[in-house]
Amino acid sequence: VGIPMAPIRANAALICGLFLTSVWILVQNENHLLKSHSRAPINKHVSMKRFQPSRIGRKWTLKRDIAARAGASPDVLIVGSGIGGLSCAAMLSRYGYNVTVLESHSRAGGAAHGFERRGYRFDTGPSLYAGMSTPSVNPLRQVLDAVGEDVEWATYDSWAMHTPEGQFDFKVGPKDFLRVLEKFGGAEAVEQWNVLLKKIGPLHESSSSLPPLVMRSDLGALLTTFRYLPSLLKPGPATAAVAGPLDSILDGVVTNKFLYNWLNFLAFALCGMPADGTTAAAVIYMLGEMHKEGAVLDAPVGGGKAIVDALVRGIEKYGGTVSLRTHVKDIIVEGNRAVGVRLENGEEIRASKAVVSNAPLWNTADMLKSQDSAGAKAFVAQADSIKPTPSIAHLHLGIQGEGFDNLEPHQVIVNDWDQPIDAPQNLIVISIPSLLDPDMAPDGQHVVHAYLAGNEPYQIYEDAKTKEEYEDLKETRTRVLWDALERVIPDIRKRVVKGVNMTATPVTHARYLRRHKGAYGPFLPAGRSSYPGPKTQVEQLFRCGDSCFPGVGVPAVAASGINAANTIAEVSEHIKLLDEIRNEGVYDDTLTKPRQQQIA
Repeated sequence: VGIPMAPIRANAALICGLFLTSVWILVQNENHLLKSHSRAPINKHVSMKRFQPSRIGRKWTLKRDIAARAGASPDVLIVGSGIGGLSCAAMLSRYGYNVTVLESHSRAGGAAHGFERRGYRFDTGPSLYAGMSTPSVNPLRQVLDAVGEDVEWATYDSWAMHTPEGQFDFKVGPKDFLRVLEKFGGAEAVEQWNVLLKKIGPLHESSSSLPPLVMRSDLGALLTTFRYLPSLLKPGPATAAVAGPLDSILDGVVTNKFLYNWLNFLAFALCGMPADGTTAAAVIYMLGEMHKEGAVLDAPVGGGKAIVDALVRGIEKYGGTVSLRTHVKDIIVEGNRAVGVRLENGEEIRASKAVVSNAPLWNTADMLKSQDSAGAKAFVAQADSIKPTPSIAHLHLGIQGEGFDNLEPHQVIVNDWDQPIDAPQNLIVISIPSLLDPDMAPDGQHVVHAYLAGNEPYQIYEDAKTKEEYEDLKETRTRVLWDALERVIPDIRKRVVKGVNMTATPVTHARYLRRHKGAYGPFLPAGRSSYPGPKTQVEQLFRCGDSCFPGVGVPAVAASGINAANTIAEVSEHIKLLDEIRNEGVYDDTLTKPRQQQIA
């Protein structure tokens, strides 16, 4: 399920809907390269799910004993420790490859890392998750299960919306949204919603049938996905349409203004682009999951850092290494083959099998500019032709927290439906994760994360010529965030704890997260372009992250990591791993549902 937030795209829906046409896409990409916590939660909606270690990933490695790999040179080097890079490293380590992750920052996690200030714990990125508290087709959940790791999850079922029509709580599940539709859109909206659900129902069922763990971007995908083809193709010709933009599915069905605005908002929240640029498959899957019986939303106890720590544990469990404060300057290419990296200090590290870049598209190009191979030059030229998305601006606050018992942990503000949903400062997200996990803040306090959700231009900050201009710009551009916060917590300014009031801009993203122009990914709208697979024009140089298939968002980048790892592994190793996971009893035989569901 997904939900709104810049990082909502990052956390929004499970992107398995994108896999409806995955076999065709994966094969085509062969030639289409870049074309424990003691305090109980205080929110009334929250329940806690204690960590139950997965049984998967305890017995074996495919290639060699872990002890034999200690001290050996790496088979695979991974540049960057975002969720995509860590997922790739976890899977490759699980296969038995000797993997080293090289991260420039002092913390792992990339744009999803966490930090602490005076006892207040903050997430820099994603604030909403789903499909994580039980085994599911969420790619990140499948990675954690594959390496036998998990975190503790708090579950809840709603978030608050503030729209021009009024305020309402959106509650996941099959029935409550009908009340919202009738109130704000009338009988017409309800009727069109029911027609839309009937239209996309078979597509959602089909999209739910393919587990991310079977993905790979070579002809071996025919072997790993063959058993799923009947389910994938069951909707018939309509299957192909979901690879296009959401608008192509809505045309002729949705004309009601409120309903269309809602779906347009969800598309932007999921992928950072409106309905005319977001892949229909992603939204179809999200809608099916959000409105099914028993649907819940998940929050990691300990914040996003807990997820990053679990992935790192999985990597190290199988002999892999995550090296922090290790900046890669160049990817070394010899004879159009990636053979290693050169660090900023001049040290060279060689990889016997592959190099994987989890760095953004343009940063990867920068690491290839010193190389003379035709493949490296082609990659650089194509990266230069891709436009980045806008960026994000944040407020991170520690506040006095009395009187919040009935406050939703997430609040979304849409200022003006008549403006494009992606217009600067039109969509704001407020997250108060300490309502779900009180240990995120000292007793009686809360942490607040408010941000402009993927719609903040980088250029205006880049044009600031002095520090004074930049500081004035920060104050001016974040005024809308304070206005939004005062709609939710009227006395918010009086509650702010001295010394725990931090602002981050697109320049912050560029400087500390090494994001090109602060962007969260490339601008690749559905129907006009497509995300490439993990392979590049340079042999044995692979990529994962937000500029690879399936695209932007935490589930998507985790899927890209799975895809890269599986493509690097031999097909026989991949099939053996899938069989082993089926035999462990956590998932059913399809690898899409918990085993206990099948028994029940």
